[in-house]
Amino acid sequence: MATGINQRSFSDVLEDIVANVQGIIRSEVRLAKAEIKEETTKAGRAASVLGSGAVLGLYALGFLLLAAFFGLEFLVPAWAAALILAVFVGVVAGILTMLGMSRMKHVNPRPDKTIQTIKEDIEWAKHPTK
Repeated sequence: MATGINQRSFSDVLEDIVANVQGIIRSEVRLAKAEIKEETTKAGRAASVLGSGAVLGLYALGFLLLAAFFGLEFLVPAWAAALILAVFVGVVAGILTMLGMSRMKHVNPRPDKTIQTIKEDIEWAKHPTK
């Protein structure tokens, strides 16, 4: 007696469900890896700008203080020349540091897309007919 409906055993259905869940988990892991790689790249770029600013700030501190110190020493006492130069170089280094920190704020280490799709998968697993 053929009813036209493919009768599958419970174990076949269970195997399909397990295979589908495994496939979903694998795709979520791949998505998480891609997101983390993207955010790591952004963090690396921001860190390089921050590091460059710090290194240039140190070089600037040395060279500007030395050159400007000798120039300002003709106009003001030596201690005042050193103080003026230290403040100036400190401001420049602060600006570069703030620039790097503002870029670092745009880095999101949490894989938001993956978290959202996992939540959707859990909801689907709870209510597969919706």
